[in-house]
Amino acid sequence: MARKKEKEYIIGIYEDDEVLLEGIKKLRAHQYKIANVYTPFPVHGLDEALGLKESRLPVVSFLFGLTGASFALWMQWYMYTHDWPLNVGGKPHFPLPTFVPITFELMVLLAALGMVFFYLLRNWTFPGIFKKPIDPRQTDDRFVVVIEPPESQEQRTQLESLLRESGAVETKTEYLRL
Repeated sequence: MARKKEKEYIIGIYEDDEVLLEGIKKLRAHQYKIANVYTPFPVHGLDEALGLKESRLPVVSFLFGLTGASFALWMQWYMYTHDWPLNVGGKPHFPLPTFVPITFELMVLLAALGMVFFYLLRNWTFPGIFKKPIDPRQTDDRFVVVIEPPESQEQRTQLESLLRESGAVETKTEYLRL
């Protein structure tokens, strides 16, 4: 897979999450493309402010859970009725109520493992991959907005002044690989 090249971005650093949300709304109203936002904790309403689509993680969880439940039922059917059929005490060959605990456990196990694998694959955050933080304070008390810069220098200065007006305490330009 080809590695992404470094690209120039304008960075705005905010001190408060509510000011950040208002700033993002102003930036989107002026049609600036926000590449990413980094926060030290989850910010309620940030996904809606950025216009992000809903996650597909619940669908993946459902599919992996369905796979786990189906496999558990098939495995128990195979073991009890096909591979080693025993009639103990007149019990039926397919006792579904006794299959429920194992089916539930395998369903939960595969759903959880599938979500973890899909999350790591989707975000490309496997163990051993290290990303340098854009600003060291982004994990402590600052909120970082990364914006793709406009073409002209005049529009860049307008963007930086808009960031300052919207509450950013600091703006800078950096070359990043996102």
